[in-house]
Amino acid sequence: MALKRPKWNTGTLVMLEHHSRVLRDNPLGDPSVRNLAVWLPPGYDEGAMQGRGKRYPVLVDMAGYTGSGLGHIGWKNFSENIPERAARLVHEERMAPAILVFPDCFTALGGNQYINSSAIGAYADYLTKEIVPVVDREFRTLASREHRGCFGKSSGGYGAIIHGMKYASTWGAIANHSGDAYFDFVYWHDWPNTLNELAKHRPVPRPVGPLNVHKAEKGADRGLDDGRVRKFLEVVWKKRKLTQSDVHCLMNLCMAASYDPDRRAPNGFRLPFNLETGERIPKRWEAWQRHDPVNLVKKYRGNLKKLRGIYIDCGYRDQFHIHYGCRILSKRLAVAGIRHTYEEFDDNHSDVDYRMEGSLPFLTRVLR
Repeated sequence: MALKRPKWNTGTLVMLEHHSRVLRDNPLGDPSVRNLAVWLPPGYDEGAMQGRGKRYPVLVDMAGYTGSGLGHIGWKNFSENIPERAARLVHEERMAPAILVFPDCFTALGGNQYINSSAIGAYADYLTKEIVPVVDREFRTLASREHRGCFGKSSGGYGAIIHGMKYASTWGAIANHSGDAYFDFVYWHDWPNTLNELAKHRPVPRPVGPLNVHKAEKGADRGLDDGRVRKFLEVVWKKRKLTQSDVHCLMNLCMAASYDPDRRAPNGFRLPFNLETGERIPKRWEAWQRHDPVNLVKKYRGNLKKLRGIYIDCGYRDQFHIHYGCRILSKRLAVAGIRHTYEEFDDNHSDVDYRMEGSLPFLTRVLR
């Protein structure tokens, strides 16, 4: 798409302002009034004035960590944003027309996992109990789960498969691009870097010489913050430019707030590793594993079987090792007798929205 000169109808992008009750007074103080972008496919306006306009299936976009649905509608050089890609696929008759929805689920922790968390906010409820009804009310949708799907990449892919598992009464099909899975590989290896970053913000400077480790780790063995996490967040929230180390550290804290929230703990969540020794805290890591898709297939087998379609893919050079988790997820789905499509491709985790060439047509085909 080096030449961005489409000669076909590109559809219509509509921006709504949504006042959320679900996100009001969220623990991070993030805005509860948010813009909601909705793409209407070519032909949507035909017959609308006479009240006989066609109704369409709905696809909801779940953006990856540090992203927002609003970032998926912006101009891209030498490539296509998602509405442009969908318009071309419709023009080429590779994708049936559908309404695409782009919610903004960004948070002060850089994003969320599209689940309800007392430390971040009720983002599963935000989507299923607010965004979906608003779209069904404002636009000519086929307003039932059989014609509604969600898709996403990375944290968004995680959100899609988790929503397929937990909220099959809302979604009829899902597409999961490189979604977080098999946490032992995806997250574990990066925590030493996070601990090193947090150590820069120790409330008391590290002494040189003899060290009483048992005394120094007080509280850290229970996943509690001694002040360094809060200090890190305060520093990051004041920065004009974040480093890669900042972002990765913030991401792991976001995951902790998603998977192990605790209103009684500092910052509202616990940590899975000892801040001083780096040791895994078994009880805390078990809390994370209860959210790992590879561990949830059996529990949600009934809901997964209700879905009209499950699409999963991943690059086999994924730098976060997510391809291993996707393989395990696919294997466990197969063992459970759950029909799904799983594909791998020659790429890593970055800039792979072109894979929607397969997922968007798949979703509109099974949701007609």
